[in-house]
Amino acid sequence: MRNWSGTVEYQAAGFEQPRTVEQLQEVVARSPRIRALGTRHSFNAIADTEGVLVTTTGIEPEFELDAERRIVRLGSGARYAALATFLTDEGWALHNMGSLPHISVGGAVATGTHGSGAANGSLATAVRGLQIVGPDGALRWVRAGEEGFDGSVVALGALGVVARLEVAVEPGYLVRQDVYRGLDWEVLLADVAAVTDAAYSVSVFTDWLSPTIDQVWVKRRVASVDEAVPDELAGARRSGSAVQIIESAEDNTTQQGVAGAWSAHLPHFRIDSTPSKGDEIQTEYFVGKADAADALRAVRALAEEIHPHLLVTELRTIAADRLWLSEASERESLAIHFTFKNEPAAVQALCTRIEAALAPFAPRPHWGKVHTVDAAAIADRYPRLPDFQALRAEADPQGKFGGPALDALIGAVRA
Repeated sequence: MRNWSGTVEYQAAGFEQPRTVEQLQEVVARSPRIRALGTRHSFNAIADTEGVLVTTTGIEPEFELDAERRIVRLGSGARYAALATFLTDEGWALHNMGSLPHISVGGAVATGTHGSGAANGSLATAVRGLQIVGPDGALRWVRAGEEGFDGSVVALGALGVVARLEVAVEPGYLVRQDVYRGLDWEVLLADVAAVTDAAYSVSVFTDWLSPTIDQVWVKRRVASVDEAVPDELAGARRSGSAVQIIESAEDNTTQQGVAGAWSAHLPHFRIDSTPSKGDEIQTEYFVGKADAADALRAVRALAEEIHPHLLVTELRTIAADRLWLSEASERESLAIHFTFKNEPAAVQALCTRIEAALAPFAPRPHWGKVHTVDAAAIADRYPRLPDFQALRAEADPQGKFGGPALDALIGAVRA
């Protein structure tokens, strides 16, 4: 078995795909070592184990909308595309979406996967409850406000296998997506927030080497389909035609100033189509938003080294949250994302160079992407890690849900 891009081969001794929660409980109870696997979109081995990999993607989502409480309950293996379709049909919405709507809700939450928007928390911040299968196969709910909840959401699968979630929803809304082209680098660096905070969701795409930034994707919440928007953003001009990220125009969402349902425009790729690209390696680092300009200057100094191996970089902002292992924990963040060509040795070397350049800004790597950050740096950059380790020891005293890559990064449970 390999991950979505084919760049990681799992070393697990077995693979299980239960069809019901009861079957999931039985698999967990009888397995000495087990870890959950989502839609395999992680680019490193953090999900792997020497034991059994189990996926909940074969369990029916069984969406349950509770309009009074403004939550939706669903199976953790549900893909965001399916959840978004259900909510849109019911007149409801999520506050945020990731670039790729075909990833599983449980996997995205567990790794702190985000979306974009200066005032928008990551996807995990919408979680209000988790139903977890513990080491003995028993089910338990952990809900917002309860002790340990903030450590249980972005938990990397270390506390058990999440079977179902409760996720906050809001009334449906319209989003208009436009692309602005020709943003001058110096204009961006002079005031990063003026660009990234210009709309509900903003993504800046660059190759680092060009003197101007080719694409700024701007997604605005609008009151009507004919609401007017500016033709200029920080000197960049609004495009009158569709553009593509990485030669995938057929999969990109509409970008010609057309407004529509939130679910059709917040992701970068259409919810009715799984992107065909995948022969790539992704890395991503979160720095404090206050350090955004200096961090970008530091990476841009490596442009000549980065460019030959790069497909595209995306820059996005994420609101701070209180989740212990969230990459945006207690820090408004800028995420610097790299989609590299499938060149493992070159990417590994570049990660070391990029991490060194970003070191003054205490970069937090995305949990599910390639990096070379070690356990000492992780401990330094996550003040609540000791609390999480204590929570883990209580929930999984024998370390059943550990794995080589996970334990090397955050420490193993000592039975």
